[in-house]
Amino acid sequence: MVEPAPAPTSRKGPDVTTAPSDRTEGAGRPLVVVMGVSGSGKTTVGVPLAARLEVEYGEADDFHPQRNIDKMAAGDALDDEDREPWLQAIGRWLAERTDDGAVVTCSALARRYRDTLRSAAPEAVFLHLAVDGEVLKQRMAERQGHFMPASLLESQLAALEPLEPDESGLTVDADAPVDALLDSFDRWWDDGRPTAATAAVRPS
Repeated sequence: MVEPAPAPTSRKGPDVTTAPSDRTEGAGRPLVVVMGVSGSGKTTVGVPLAARLEVEYGEADDFHPQRNIDKMAAGDALDDEDREPWLQAIGRWLAERTDDGAVVTCSALARRYRDTLRSAAPEAVFLHLAVDGEVLKQRMAERQGHFMPASLLESQLAALEPLEPDESGLTVDADAPVDALLDSFDRWWDDGRPTAATAAVRPS
């Protein structure tokens, strides 16, 4: 029997100082999945993005059932059976916030995982944080207090399937400053969300 994922603790974005959104309340607010492998900066980007958009923020780790956390902490990669309740919980959370917009982090490495999220929340768009493998290894080695060991990074990189041409999403260079990444998302959204566009945002 598949164990249901716990209800996550959601956060409201505007506890982070950043440029406010000029979008009207409840109108045209994005429903964003910040995706990428562990160590790519999903939380670092997701929290200020939610603040800028003035929408609710959800953290992917909060949706995992405890058995998933225990498995990863032991150095074992999740399989699709493990991921299913997690993805379904995130999808439901997004669907409930379609009218108001939201930002949630989720690795969403494979196309089929993104399809699961889209089946629950068709309006969802994806912001893929792409980072060089060596940079990721360094970040993971320096990371403290997280259940995901650095040893699982290789399996995540192997599983990563970049956004395909028909997917509504944006790929950015996550080594760029956070404000530049947020500006890039704003431009992409305001341009009408071109499908699977790539913005090569470089650090200045």
